[in-house]
Amino acid sequence: MQKKNLIPLIPGSILTVGGLISTIAGFTGYTPAEKINSEDPFFPFILWGIFALLIGLVVLVNGISKARAKENTVTYSSSEQVKRMAQAALFAALSYIMFTYFKIDINLPGGSTAFHLGNTFVVLAALLLGGSLGGVAGAIGLTLADLTTIYVTSAPKTFFLKLCIGLITGFVAHKLFHITKITDRKKLATATVVSAGAGLLFNVIADPLAGYFYKMYLFGIPQDASAALAKIATLTTGVNAALSLLCAVLLYLAVRPVLIKAGLYVRLEK
Repeated sequence: MQKKNLIPLIPGSILTVGGLISTIAGFTGYTPAEKINSEDPFFPFILWGIFALLIGLVVLVNGISKARAKENTVTYSSSEQVKRMAQAALFAALSYIMFTYFKIDINLPGGSTAFHLGNTFVVLAALLLGGSLGGVAGAIGLTLADLTTIYVTSAPKTFFLKLCIGLITGFVAHKLFHITKITDRKKLATATVVSAGAGLLFNVIADPLAGYFYKMYLFGIPQDASAALAKIATLTTGVNAALSLLCAVLLYLAVRPVLIKAGLYVRLEK
């Protein structure tokens, strides 16, 4: 690892840990039945905690990515960097829009879940931009969607899980398959399905499991109720994953040649 690239890990770690502590401290001031109000004394802890957590994770991911860089890593020109950041912002916006305006809510005692296609753009971003940048973009979009809807208390969990979807999808796609170098359509389709499936499979397993402990230990919901909510979440998450897998694969295979032709496709491997 390059020592100079380890420097961002220090403020990143401080922001992440501090943000997590502040967020948990804020949430523990509420009972599951209470609504979060901006005038409550605990609200600033939640607001600034989540903000610090998001910034800290972005700094950490970026620092770790640079620290582990190798000599054969692709370097980008200024124009390519601008393209990648613009595309990342677009995917964050699309993730936000798909969850905020095109979801089907399922309201239950003790919590809510939803059918949505927001994960589609987390996966698509990871396939096109790489796991780190794509995962952060999708995670930010869906976290902001949580913060502006009834899912505000799930925002920290959402950021972590969606970031992991992007990181796993990106790792399989770009480290194992090197999809930006694949030209055969059948091989590309197979690699895309496996990569997207890996990230979404993680979410199918981790989301209900994290939600179970999240509700039981952080919000004090009884074990039986938390287990029942986890079972329902497994169903909705599984459906979301299947639909997102189909949409993400079709979109990637359709968008990739268009981006190449337009000069907007940035290769991630030499």
